[in-house]
Amino acid sequence: MSATTQPGPTPPVPDRRASGGPAVPVGRGTASFGVRLAAAIGSRSALCVGIDPHAATLAAWGLGRDEQGLTAFGATLVDAAAGRAAIVKPQIAFFEAAGVAGYRALDATIRRARDAGLLVVADVKRGDIGSTGDDYALAWLDRDGPFAADAMTVSPYLGYGSLAGTVAVARENGAGVFVLAATSNPEARVLQTAVLAEGPRAGRSVAAGIVLDVADDNRAGGDQPLGDVGLVLGATLDLDDFGIDADTIGTSPILAPGFGAQGARVEDLRALYGTRAEQVLVSESRGLLSDGPDGVAALVADRADRIRAALGAAA
Repeated sequence: MSATTQPGPTPPVPDRRASGGPAVPVGRGTASFGVRLAAAIGSRSALCVGIDPHAATLAAWGLGRDEQGLTAFGATLVDAAAGRAAIVKPQIAFFEAAGVAGYRALDATIRRARDAGLLVVADVKRGDIGSTGDDYALAWLDRDGPFAADAMTVSPYLGYGSLAGTVAVARENGAGVFVLAATSNPEARVLQTAVLAEGPRAGRSVAAGIVLDVADDNRAGGDQPLGDVGLVLGATLDLDDFGIDADTIGTSPILAPGFGAQGARVEDLRALYGTRAEQVLVSESRGLLSDGPDGVAALVADRADRIRAALGAAA
């Protein structure tokens, strides 16, 4: 279909093994999120496909901002990612904007991703204290819950310790969290580079303190190739400017938005993340949409190939 043609009914989920990669079981069982994520990256690629149904993109694709349009958009991205990417990341705000219909479309998108063997990180950026934070985590991560995402994004700016319940809920459900640490929006820089005046991280930047807290959480969680608690570190940033030493990241997986349309290059992975480049999930959304719905699969395949080439190159 062209970029302006209304799609027909959502097609069945394709066999992901015909899409460029082997099937990887993502049912949680007793496996932790970090173990499942490492397996998905190893068998496919470290690509994270963002599912961002902007109103303008929906309109350009001839889709409405309703259940049918959002479901069709999600299906296009999921089917392109199947067999090629480790994980997909629906931006929940774009679904929430359509109300109940948006949540029904989100549910269909997550189910389709799960059936296609993809992990799902819900980009919700939640963060609260006590039982409120715990219930946010249950809403998104409970293996028997309404969405049962594999991971969610969270904000630590009520204090990293406020996330203890969220992390516990995640681990109890074989799920993970990605903690905002150094983000690319310019408004965050003053806060995230501020130097802590007291506490165990005194003298370090706020962002660097979060990186250390996450690394400690993963050490406490046991020995595995990737931790269950990850970091959000923008790919358009210089980590040194935020006081972050890549060697302090430990086993934390890194969700790295900013590739593609925002300017970061896959070929610079090792330069950007140093010794932790192989822990990076290369997150891209807008750059995969530029050729319309018919071009998404080819762009996803291109990014997956480029990531493998970049990480295969000598450090």
